[in-house]
Amino acid sequence: MSARVPDPDPRNTTQPQGGVPPGETPPGESSTGSGAGPYRPLTRGWGKGPLVLICLVALACALFFLAYAVMLNV
Repeated sequence: MSARVPDPDPRNTTQPQGGVPPGETPPGESSTGSGAGPYRPLTRGWGKGPLVLICLVALACALFFLAYAVMLNV
């Protein structure tokens, strides 16, 4: 294997892994925006149908495991 020799040309500023020159990279803060436009608070919450359905499924699961625990103790 041969050792890597630094490039004597100072204009060649690319990284050895194929990166871009430091002057061409954007600042780190430019891509941290949350989205386009001003913040608008939500005007509506969850619909009643999906919320009731989730509660019923959670209740059914709780009852199932409660009945399973009672059957194990018998």
